[in-house]
Amino acid sequence: MANETQITTDELRQRLADGEKLQLIDVREHDEVIYGMIEGARHIPMNQIPVRMEEIDPDVQTVLICRSGARSERVREYLIQNGYDNCLNMSGGMIDWMEGE
Repeated sequence: MANETQITTDELRQRLADGEKLQLIDVREHDEVIYGMIEGARHIPMNQIPVRMEEIDPDVQTVLICRSGARSERVREYLIQNGYDNCLNMSGGMIDWMEGE
């Protein structure tokens, strides 16, 4: 588990269905999230992460979300560098999430 960096949309759906306590952070821009977010996700645009990191609980596993998984991976790497070692990137992003609905 310590080397885990990615979570698929199917894995995330299952973990949410199982009632796991996860912190979902959507790093897309406002004009992207108006088309839909995963229920329970918090919206913190990528460029605001450095000044809003205190809103992210380092003790709860964090899943980072963007459109395709690229920006959220960069945010995951940034958070890891800043001591948040319990972060996963949702691979495939909202594109994959929407296809699974």
